[in-house]
Amino acid sequence: MTEDITEAEAANELMRLAKAIAKHDRLYHAEDSPEISDPEYDALVRRYAELEARFLHLAPKDSPLKRVGHSIAASPLSKVRHEVRMMSLDNAFSREEVEEWTQRVRRYLALDESVPLAITAEDKIDGLSCSLRYEKGELVRAATRGDGEVGEDVTANVAHIGDIPKRIPARGKAAMPDVFELRGEVYMSKADFAALNEAQEKAGGKLFANPRNAAAGSLRQKDPSVTARRPLKFWAYGWGAASEVPRDTQYEMMRLIESWGFPVSPFLTLTHSVDEMIAHYDEIGRQRPDLGYEIDGVVYKVDRLDYQQRLGFVAKAPRWALAHKFPAEQAETTLEAIDIQVGRTGKLTPVGRLAPVMVGGVMVSNVTLHNRDEIERLGLRPGDRVLVQRAGDVIPQLVDNLTRDVEREPFVFPDHCPECGSEAVSEEGEVDVRCTGGLICPAQRTQRLEHFVSRKALDIDGFGSKTIAQFFALGWLESPADIFRLKERREDILALDGWQERSVDNLLKAVESRREPDAARLLFGLGIRHIGEVTARDLMKHLHELPKLREVAERARKGDEDAILELTSIDGIGPSVVEALGDFFHEPKNVEVWEDLLSLVNPPRYVVETLDSPVAGKTVVFTGKLETMSRDEAKAQAERLGAKAAGSVSAKTDLLVAGPGAGSKLKKAQDLGIEVIDEAGWAEIVAAAV
Repeated sequence: MTEDITEAEAANELMRLAKAIAKHDRLYHAEDSPEISDPEYDALVRRYAELEARFLHLAPKDSPLKRVGHSIAASPLSKVRHEVRMMSLDNAFSREEVEEWTQRVRRYLALDESVPLAITAEDKIDGLSCSLRYEKGELVRAATRGDGEVGEDVTANVAHIGDIPKRIPARGKAAMPDVFELRGEVYMSKADFAALNEAQEKAGGKLFANPRNAAAGSLRQKDPSVTARRPLKFWAYGWGAASEVPRDTQYEMMRLIESWGFPVSPFLTLTHSVDEMIAHYDEIGRQRPDLGYEIDGVVYKVDRLDYQQRLGFVAKAPRWALAHKFPAEQAETTLEAIDIQVGRTGKLTPVGRLAPVMVGGVMVSNVTLHNRDEIERLGLRPGDRVLVQRAGDVIPQLVDNLTRDVEREPFVFPDHCPECGSEAVSEEGEVDVRCTGGLICPAQRTQRLEHFVSRKALDIDGFGSKTIAQFFALGWLESPADIFRLKERREDILALDGWQERSVDNLLKAVESRREPDAARLLFGLGIRHIGEVTARDLMKHLHELPKLREVAERARKGDEDAILELTSIDGIGPSVVEALGDFFHEPKNVEVWEDLLSLVNPPRYVVETLDSPVAGKTVVFTGKLETMSRDEAKAQAERLGAKAAGSVSAKTDLLVAGPGAGSKLKKAQDLGIEVIDEAGWAEIVAAAV
């Protein structure tokens, strides 16, 4: 409830929700890999909207309610700026919300209840929005929605979609205007999606989560020949820029667009009351399981175009349109088994193996059970009858145990890793159970090795993920220490396809250059939980040598108060770090890896030489784009000046260095009265201290 929340609590929750919404916008729109369902996402947005409405003065300029889609800055495709912005739609989830929308429309237009208000209604297909620009009947450009203002140029790709005419012949009074930007949805049928995933699986390729992801991934290809091999379809739902709009209503325009050769929704109809709108919604919902394509709701639009023009737009959506979403689809089945999967960070994730069941037109046989607490909450055991839903047609989830009262042996969550046998523990205050095996756990090993050689760790050139995977498969890389034994395998590496003397020698030279690695980088590279690059440097600045770190950590785990105090007295080191270090050295296999590695490398004593400077002893945060140096270089400069480089702004921050594009950190610093300088100002501080 927003009524019981304080302003401070609201500010914190708004910030957390905005961050989560931005993340899921990026995953859905820019990466085609959503992590949560549509209803879960909608719930985040609705909660944000409720809080923002009550605390308007807390609303940021870049509120999620004003954004459409996501930036496509990282896309390999060229950018296209839309002449008319491609908007999103506001959502409704009940009849009451639909009624309220129609009343808002009437109030805005000052229409009495006796004045007819026609509304079009059509099913909302779950695909990728696309804009097609025609000039004198010729298709000249196609673009994705992107962030609503800038999309990706997919002209070459849509040329392979059979539903999209390349040229519209002149048809007298029904001819397409000289400039007409058609808008619609690129999608993939259920049958084509199933066939594509089957082919991908046979070829060892990536499997798509759902038809929407498959359509988006297929259209947004840098190589149009890939798109040509994918069975994409299209249907139109509206238009953008146009030199002329030759009809007066939405319905008549859509029928005209259909006459030009574009598919439109088979459910497109005209309604004249809320009862008719809801009846059409219910009918589409009844037919939904048997449709050959995925839909997630019904779209209503005010029919008269002059009314649409008067109604206009809010921040990211037209006032004259509304998406009425369907609830999640559910089905009953049997939980046949519970398997435990180990992720790259060591997290033990339970996965339910189900008797296959059709949910929302897709066969579901696996479902994540999230964690140990979720299994206990639902009282799950193999053999239970369970209720499964595909919320928003994205990720299957188990929502209820229908036989929890039936006597059956409880499921015992493992206390050792099923992959390596190491202890599996849950830290205080956390629900996740994690393997303590770290570098010796096969489920984590290759990802940990990649981390060990990464730029912020040992920074060994020549080690990409493919090289690590190749050497690991050959049995040459079992732990970080094996990297320093590769010189003994020079001839073996040369015998592999793709390796030449120069590339092998460069790799081995890069390895040998790290025989005396920076101790903090090595510690960070081991991937110990809670030991990030800043924490690793803080530990080594105090303890100086890695053997000393191990000795203090082992004493702390045994309850030695002096050792615990020695660690926690370091600024930024708390109980979670102390516990993580103790757990790491308590695992015998980790100790083997540690001792093996230190027998092959010799990190010098860690000492940070600092210079007298105005920022000595202060906490500095860098934000925005730095134009003359990397973020890592800037942090290193801060440390040499005796300052601490932090990642976030807080009351303990003394100085913020803000480059172009600085956002929430800059605003928070200004609100807290923290000194803010630009990159040039920072350069002056550095130059004065040298």
